Amino acid sequence: MNRQNFFGHLALAAAVVILAAFIGQMRRMERSHATFESRTTIVVPHGHDHDADEADDAESEPEDSEVIVRFRSGTSRATIERITEQLNDRLLDRFEFINNQAVIADEDGLAPETVAAEYRGLAEVEYAEPNSVIELDPAGDEGDFEEMARVSNDDDDDDPPVVRHPGDGGAQPNDPLFKEQWSLLNTGQRAGKSGADVCATRAWTKTKGSRKLVVAVIDTGVDYNHQDLRTNIWTRPASLAPYSDEDLGDFDDLHGFDAADNDGDPMDDNGHGTHCAGIIGAEGDNSDGIAGVNWEVEIMPLKFLGRSGSGTTKDAIECINYVVARKKAGVNVRIISASWGSTARSRALGDAIKRAGDEGILFIAAAGNSSTNNDTRPHYPSNYDLPNVLSVAALTRNDVLARFSNFGAKTVHIAAPGAEIMSTWPGNQYEEHSGTSMATPVVSGVAALILSVNPDLSVTDLRQRLLDTVDKLPALDGKVSSGGRVNAARAVRAE
Repeated sequence: MNRQNFFGHLALAAAVVILAAFIGQMRRMERSHATFESRTTIVVPHGHDHDADEADDAESEPEDSEVIVRFRSGTSRATIERITEQLNDRLLDRFEFINNQAVIADEDGLAPETVAAEYRGLAEVEYAEPNSVIELDPAGDEGDFEEMARVSNDDDDDDPPVVRHPGDGGAQPNDPLFKEQWSLLNTGQRAGKSGADVCATRAWTKTKGSRKLVVAVIDTGVDYNHQDLRTNIWTRPASLAPYSDEDLGDFDDLHGFDAADNDGDPMDDNGHGTHCAGIIGAEGDNSDGIAGVNWEVEIMPLKFLGRSGSGTTKDAIECINYVVARKKAGVNVRIISASWGSTARSRALGDAIKRAGDEGILFIAAAGNSSTNNDTRPHYPSNYDLPNVLSVAALTRNDVLARFSNFGAKTVHIAAPGAEIMSTWPGNQYEEHSGTSMATPVVSGVAALILSVNPDLSVTDLRQRLLDTVDKLPALDGKVSSGGRVNAARAVRAE
């Protein structure tokens, strides 16, 4: 081949490779909406002007730096206001039910860490930290799960399933997409392992849930008008006054709270929160779509992640503060489901979660989707060492740890189905998504089933019941502390 032809062929080959890579990338982008989870927190100065960026929900170019400050016990509001005024800052909010925490905005154009350092130097301050941004991120694509199915099928003899047959003492709903819900009843569909599920149908012979119990979903909000959710959405009772915050104002919180936009309408404009809510409590046996782990429950929508899946630590704490406020007002909130996180540790968020635990609320959190060991690379909030925190890893339909799932023999506690999970989507739609985001509401749903039959269980006993009743799996040895997958039937004492 002469030199001219050689270079001509070389250029043609390079063009083909570039074109193929471009097509592959486009296909991955088309699929990326199907799998969600959190990524590392990006710490930036953050300001609130959500109306201005409604189109893309962008949180770049904020107006003011924001910091979260915990003042020492006994520090009065007047003292806090005096301090902020002296530093030319502005008090945005004091969390009424998260002791001594406040959010402060700097008006001098300083970097958030600089502002936090100023407050840490004050005698009245216990700690101060920048308000950071949390973003949802894809967990994988369909090809990952097809390959995992092939690999795990080769290992059947090493990790045999617990086989349960359809109709074997179980209760099956008439929802048309139930056959796709392998997490609730795995018959081996789509190359799965029969019995590799949470044994929901047997659990339903004892309980299908209770609308006396409230599960708070802190996420992107929830489509509370969805045909499969509206019956199971929490509605503020007429006897309960609308939510009022001394700094933020009054809110008509008919169905929950939106901390991202500072209003009483937690409608989901992303989809992630609606998907998680359906896993917990889509109405069962109503001839529509899917069945939730609970056919009957009350889902309380809380929004701190916006259209693009971005939110802040401050807004997550605002949601927890709302839950605690409603619990103290008599709403029977016992579970917070949190399918998000980051590798940045926030003392303020940890204190808020502890406060929820003081009110008897179990906080169930996604372990993360980085395929990393949380024992050595912590992921928060799932890594907080608190008695009311339960960290959840994700399994495939073959009872193996999903490739994307984080793990940790000490810091990840339990596993649940989290790959290719069918659930509700805004606009009366249904979609299949993957991530520890999806595994987390499975466990939240089972916790709600337990409370439907044992409503007086303490948060400590509820957490322990979930751990003590798992199906032990060899694939989880050294990966999660309980060594097992959540089992709804055992948890409610149906078997």
